[in-house]
Amino acid sequence: MSGGPGEPERIGTIGAGCARGRAHSGFARLATLAVILTVCLASQIVMGADYARALSLARRTSGKVYRDNVVPHWLTGNQSFWYRVTTGEDTTEYVLVDAVLGKVTRAASLAALNLPEVTPLLTSSLEQVPVHASGAGGEETTIRFVNHLTGPIQLFWIDTDGDRQDYGRVEAGATHEQHTYAGHVWLIADASGATLGVFEAGAEAAEIVVDGAAKKAATPPESPDENTSPDGKWRVEFREHNAMLVDTASGGATALTHDGTADLRYRGPVAWSPDSSGCVIELVREVPRRVVTLVESSPPDQLQPKVLTYDYFKPGDQLPRVQPELIRVAEKKILPVANDLFPNNFTPDAELDFRWSPRSDEFYFDYNQRGHQLYRILAVNATNAAVRTVVEERSKTFIDYETKTWRQWLDDSGELLWMSERDGWAHLWLYDVATGTVKNEVTRGDWVVRKVLNADAAKRQVWFMASGVRPGEDPYYEHLCRANFDGSGFVQLTQGDGDHEVEFSPDGRCFIDRYSRVELPTVTELHRSDDGKLICDLEKADDSQLLQAGWTAPERFVAKGRDGQTDIYGVIVKPSDFDPNKKYPVVEEVYAGPQDSFAPQSFQRLPRQHAIAELGFIVVQADGMGTDNRGKKFHDVCWKNLKDAGFPDRIAWIKAAAATRPWMDLSRMGIYGGSAGGQSALRALLDHHDFYKVAVADCGCHDNRMDKIWWNEQWMGWPVDDSYARSSNVEDAGKLQGKLLLMVGELDHNVDPSSTMQVVNALEKANKDFDFVIVTGSDHGSAETPYGSRRRMEFLVHNLLGDPQDE
Repeated sequence: MSGGPGEPERIGTIGAGCARGRAHSGFARLATLAVILTVCLASQIVMGADYARALSLARRTSGKVYRDNVVPHWLTGNQSFWYRVTTGEDTTEYVLVDAVLGKVTRAASLAALNLPEVTPLLTSSLEQVPVHASGAGGEETTIRFVNHLTGPIQLFWIDTDGDRQDYGRVEAGATHEQHTYAGHVWLIADASGATLGVFEAGAEAAEIVVDGAAKKAATPPESPDENTSPDGKWRVEFREHNAMLVDTASGGATALTHDGTADLRYRGPVAWSPDSSGCVIELVREVPRRVVTLVESSPPDQLQPKVLTYDYFKPGDQLPRVQPELIRVAEKKILPVANDLFPNNFTPDAELDFRWSPRSDEFYFDYNQRGHQLYRILAVNATNAAVRTVVEERSKTFIDYETKTWRQWLDDSGELLWMSERDGWAHLWLYDVATGTVKNEVTRGDWVVRKVLNADAAKRQVWFMASGVRPGEDPYYEHLCRANFDGSGFVQLTQGDGDHEVEFSPDGRCFIDRYSRVELPTVTELHRSDDGKLICDLEKADDSQLLQAGWTAPERFVAKGRDGQTDIYGVIVKPSDFDPNKKYPVVEEVYAGPQDSFAPQSFQRLPRQHAIAELGFIVVQADGMGTDNRGKKFHDVCWKNLKDAGFPDRIAWIKAAAATRPWMDLSRMGIYGGSAGGQSALRALLDHHDFYKVAVADCGCHDNRMDKIWWNEQWMGWPVDDSYARSSNVEDAGKLQGKLLLMVGELDHNVDPSSTMQVVNALEKANKDFDFVIVTGSDHGSAETPYGSRRRMEFLVHNLLGDPQDE
């Protein structure tokens, strides 16, 4: 059985060619639906064939796509590489690629390729490192384990408590692809239980060939003491909240400050200038921290409940004040840094990030003014502590500081590459650091730079992923592009109609391009980096067995939004037994958080959406205005207006789809979502109950004054004003019409569960009927627990379909 949200999918005992699968993210880290639903097998008895089909969907479709995963192993000289690819349930193929000539050689075994070299442990090191607990889980990824031993190997996930969780065996000669998350730790043992090695997953897919015990990890070099100057002559120490400058040779100490207290303290990190002439530290004025209290009703290690507390800043809370302090070594004194240009920094983490120029003449730090409408990169003179502005961004709405403040310092030329939305689109700009002036815009157009891969100072070129660059194509599809620092030479290097990800060769001369669409399995090609020219085709994923197993590809659909002009993009998911002569209720999966876009773009199995569709629904998902990746005007709709959540656009999109699809019955319209999606799901029945009839709202941030500070002040602004009340589901609870299921985990550390409880209170006071489920022991994403998932499915069935056995 699989674990809860954020846990990898369990595999059981594995033989050669066994099924494999991966979960996909939505509004939380999710366990695969096949396993989630096994706990409600009894529902098959009472719910009939629709439940049985939904329960078996993930199992029936797991591991049914082949030739979809190319992990290159480059040989010496970077002229060629090889990879292994699954070609069927019990078959694999080994491929050697000449990256210069484009010659592809295929064989049934690695030995048949006659490689000049073979690295026993491939792509990632498997070492005898100390076993440590897994992190909370980053991006979803996969590890392919290949057993070259004569006996089985055992896989163990080291969970977040540091305990081993048995994930089954991989038999001799077998291959297993394991779903996991970046930061998760895996231990591989032999048949006797002896540890062969330990591996920590990264963001990229990895392949581990096990052919014996791993070598012992080399002892990492000691990290330099950040408090000690580069020349080793000076060290900054903090004693009783004050700063001391210590001569490392004599041990003599000079008190630099005397006014430090527990509430006004000097502290590190210490950022030294390269020439050791000075350094910068922080002066922090502490404030009382808001504390959220939870009660764990049923702890596993004791009978009585536990009271849990944790710090949690909310919108409007007083924040620590952080001030840079410049230490001059020659004078053995601190120079105050005037805060005229940074009077009100947004510092919930109570820290700044300092960077020195290579000449040691100044240091830099960011000023993100609270309210997120002013952002600066500031320079402080190392001699007199004078402050000047290098970069300044202003916005009447918000500056997306989380994703739109990328930069790269070009020290040799005294320049800075900077990302900005000042022209309405996320683009790159080139600055002269010394004067703080723009030299030129590097990229331009009605499209967005999504992420920068490399800035080559020698060639004066920048490589990046961008979306919306090709008119007529889905504007969310990412493509590899390149431009010169002076703004010339823009070129789109990937061409396939789909969402692209690329992987460069070690020398950067070529790249592997993987692209797909929701209905197009992954196509993998090799291209030249200089001009994007195709070197050779590598693989076209085979989804024939997936389709035979009952999976149906989502349908892409585009229609105009609220303004009648802007295209809205989304997908439509049908049940495997779809009959165009029937009418199906429609259920929307919603997550409209402004931090990203969420409708699927690439090829995915989407087990949650498909399983719900299997119950007899049409499931839809689209991105309306207020979400990211479509330009500033599109994004700004969310400003002080989170209750909007793109509803006018998505409702128009759904109606347009139904206009040409008579099997979509909009008189039976439902919606479900979690976190920000839970907020929106309830909002559907408050403001749009003429369209939506049923909603399941899980772990919602129902009042933005109750949720975490960084996410809510980013979009709702500061100070807290009446816009927060206008977007509050608590304030509008009396408007409820329709069937509502509220859910929350009692141990939700992401969104204060009292946010949901206050909605419950308001609904009770308004004498409204609704259903409410608290999932004990659950953190964020209670609807993705076995119990929560079952309750969500049954609520949708009961209120939109009725009992399938009655049909």
